[in-house]
Amino acid sequence: MQLKRVVVTGMGALTPIGNNLDEYLNGLQKGVSGCHPITKFDTTHFKTKFACELKGFNAEDFIDKKEVRRIDPFAHYALVASEEAIRHAKILEYQALNKDRVGVIWTSGIGGLFSFQEEVLAYGANGKIPRFSPFFIPKMILDIAAGHISIKHGFRGPNFSVVSACASSTNALIEAYNLIRLGKSDAFIVGGSEAAITEAGIGGFNALKALSERNDSPETASRPFDLDRDGFVMGEGAGGLVLEELEHAQKRGATIFAEMIGGGMSADAYHMTAPHPEGLGALNVMKNALDDAQISTESIDYINVHGTSTPLGDISEIKAIEQLFGEHAYNINISSTKSMTGHLLGAAGAIEAIASILALQHNFIPPTINHFTDDPAFDSRLNLTFNQAQQKQVSVALSNTFGFGGHNASVIFRKYS
Repeated sequence: MQLKRVVVTGMGALTPIGNNLDEYLNGLQKGVSGCHPITKFDTTHFKTKFACELKGFNAEDFIDKKEVRRIDPFAHYALVASEEAIRHAKILEYQALNKDRVGVIWTSGIGGLFSFQEEVLAYGANGKIPRFSPFFIPKMILDIAAGHISIKHGFRGPNFSVVSACASSTNALIEAYNLIRLGKSDAFIVGGSEAAITEAGIGGFNALKALSERNDSPETASRPFDLDRDGFVMGEGAGGLVLEELEHAQKRGATIFAEMIGGGMSADAYHMTAPHPEGLGALNVMKNALDDAQISTESIDYINVHGTSTPLGDISEIKAIEQLFGEHAYNINISSTKSMTGHLLGAAGAIEAIASILALQHNFIPPTINHFTDDPAFDSRLNLTFNQAQQKQVSVALSNTFGFGGHNASVIFRKYS
């Protein structure tokens, strides 16, 4: 069976360094930090008092006020980012569009955490009298965002979510990619959104000792590969892409921003929250993606790494890159855009796939900002793109995302020609 080719025809971004695609690109090029003290709740008694919040975002600027109250913030973000991707693709302008063959795969690592917290706290405050909102369950379940996008635009193709913690939206991309290349659908709106900057989210990750506690300098707290990194920084927002079968995109005269050529998946099978110390799962997932794309290691110009700024995670991922790529590792630009956006959990894969595609489009490498002190654990010959963006001809980019539970997913994009 001849597999179909899959291309990217639209993107939408709602991030801590930009509330749309153009602003996100500008933030990536300038190396902007999206981290500030938390404004969403009183952090007096929390170990971590900062996060990468959205700036100047008001859901009512995009969604009817009545509907805003019925939808969790993670779904607000999903609707906004997916809408931008759909407009960017101009797919609804195609008069012959068969909406039965347009699907939505949208995900989240946690889903409606804000709504869950709000309802449970109200239940306790009311003397445990069960007075729950009729919108509680629909607001909370993470598959509801895909449903909202489908309903708004009338897309009647496959509609579902996949969940693999912080690898979720990369797995969503792989699912959409495979369904299109098998001829099951013409196009997918695919992505992820997260709204976990809440008391439960920050408190829960603090309890895991996963978050940075650099309260004296929040703007520099996310520092992947730095000797003094002390944990990740929570981010929020969404990323959406329109993936489309090549001939379908050509038929409607779509602008093609990149071609998706491979996706890999693997498991660490090691620990609930810690990565495999030798990077075995990370090595396997990148190898699987390269095999799927049918390209060699020498083809890769840029890797957008998972790079969360945790002491163990950064080391294991770099070990995997060195093992897999050998001497070519020193020719590759490597960077962690989480140094700017923080970690968007289930939405990380989507916004980092977009960053990788923007690198292909504009021939630049987004930087790993906040680097101050070299860590001797990392070979100095590696180009970790510290502090400033670099101009470079980028033809093929790989993006990694890894999740609690040992879930690993990688995707590869190539300049379209």
